[in-house]
Amino acid sequence: MNLQKIIKIAVLIIGVIALFFLIRIMMIGDEVIEADASQQGIVSSFITLAIITLAITTIITLLFSVKNLLSSPAKLKQALIAVGLFALVVIVAFVMSSGTEQALDGGDVLTASESRWIETGIRTFYILVIAAAGAMMFSGVKKMMNK
Repeated sequence: MNLQKIIKIAVLIIGVIALFFLIRIMMIGDEVIEADASQQGIVSSFITLAIITLAITTIITLLFSVKNLLSSPAKLKQALIAVGLFALVVIVAFVMSSGTEQALDGGDVLTASESRWIETGIRTFYILVIAAAGAMMFSGVKKMMNK
């Protein structure tokens, strides 16, 4: 058997198991599951299956991505440049951020470090949005100039 048939069979088996759990959950009903703690096992089995499926999918995706990158030096170079540029954007956002302690609603305190990392994430998002918008505008202007 080739790899494609094995994958189709594995997907079919996982789908049947998931369908079984879904039908059991639907037959029991939401109210019973919420009221009876012994029924939580049905939902947790469904969640465990989802986590296992996600983990397997993630691992396979990462393995094939790394394999393809290592087989092509040009693609590896482009990927490393992209990762380096992203790291540069995060570093710039981190340097621009200032962490200040914040009091939260529940009486908890957001530490200066946590505040700085949150601000870094927001600034990184803004920088990437501006870069994407700039790239789209540049591409549009370039296409208009060529016509």
